[in-house]
Amino acid sequence: MKLRNLVRTAKRWYLGTPERALDEAYRAALIIRAIENEHFEGQPVSTENTAFCDRVVAYFQAEVKQSLKTINLRLAEFRATRDWVLERDDRRLSYDIALKERDAVVIEKLNFIDEVLSAYEPPPQSDKRSRSLVKVSPQTQTAVMPNPPEPQRPAAQKTSAQSTQSMVDRNTSAASKSGALPRSILNTANRVWQEITPRTSESEGEMVQKFRQARNRTTLSIKFLLLLIIVPLLTHQLTKTFIFSPLIEHKIFKPHSELVFVNQDFTNEALEELDYFEKDLRFKSLIGLVPEISEGEMTAKLRDKAVEISEKYRHQGTDAWSNICADLCSLAAFGGVIFVSRKEIQILKDFLDEIIYGLSDSAKAFLIILFTDMFVGFHSPHGWEVILEGVSRHFGLPESRDFNFLFIATFPVILDTVLKYWIFRYLNRISPSAVATYKTMNE
Repeated sequence: MKLRNLVRTAKRWYLGTPERALDEAYRAALIIRAIENEHFEGQPVSTENTAFCDRVVAYFQAEVKQSLKTINLRLAEFRATRDWVLERDDRRLSYDIALKERDAVVIEKLNFIDEVLSAYEPPPQSDKRSRSLVKVSPQTQTAVMPNPPEPQRPAAQKTSAQSTQSMVDRNTSAASKSGALPRSILNTANRVWQEITPRTSESEGEMVQKFRQARNRTTLSIKFLLLLIIVPLLTHQLTKTFIFSPLIEHKIFKPHSELVFVNQDFTNEALEELDYFEKDLRFKSLIGLVPEISEGEMTAKLRDKAVEISEKYRHQGTDAWSNICADLCSLAAFGGVIFVSRKEIQILKDFLDEIIYGLSDSAKAFLIILFTDMFVGFHSPHGWEVILEGVSRHFGLPESRDFNFLFIATFPVILDTVLKYWIFRYLNRISPSAVATYKTMNE
């Protein structure tokens, strides 16, 4: 009993193979048409029909190529299994309305598939009539499926049906040229074989030339990237140490000058430090950790500590003013490097694009989530407070809590909006699968 059920299930599965193969080919054609409508304005996937760069078009062409392979393979499976299934299907003797409706659906799918294929696999010029799968006339639609036996048919109608069936067979056989193995496996094997055993010295020279070009591009990109980092930092340190710090210290923050603190925050910090020193000294004197200190000695120690604190904050003020001038010089140096290195910028851009586009979809989604959680996430306000405090101390500016709160309430929101717009507007075109992975991981 179990064996009979197993045989019946296997038979039912095999009898459904033609319909299943046609459905898979139809779904692959729908994928191609969706890419055309969404990213190429309904035109075939080509560099002539879009404003995308070559890498983006190459990505979509790979998707289309994979779908075309699926269509050709499933059409071959559809034809090979359908001929045998129709010969053994006794239900074809009762060609009722349900079968006619199913045949109409099959014809509609075949027409759509061939319409998609016609844009990427055009027929030879000598056989333009082989596209009859697309242009099946209403009078010959029933010829695609074997007709039920009729008593007598006119000779002209038989001739038309036979010619239509022969054209369908030729078109289907053209779609089944993939062979016993998928062409991608054979192409990969041929490419590996050519790389291992090149046929001519020219191929070896081309391989060496490509390797040298890739190596030179990588070397130039890394050198230029280091140059963009080292030149501004070196300019900042040299100008600050040898030009601005001595000049500002000699002209503005010289010893015994009235200018000690550059802002009120430094004044408050100095007073708190001096008050802590006095209280700590009195406490140690009272508990006997240090000898008892008289008021004169206390005043002398406080005076020495006040001079030390003043020198400390004069140095901080000198650093703050020097940082402003040195940062301007660093910015000018960075702009000069950018201005005189346009060719290197293009090489670096191609290098970074290759690295970014070479990442997997999960890696892209991981980097996006890491960036968003760090700068616009739930815990980002604490990080922005540290950054704003460091910037204000670097430039010697007074810290304003109102400004910090306003900045944290607006800038991360703007940054999050810009990032979401970039994902929707650009990344969705460049790598739709990365966007889908990002949404799945973010959920």
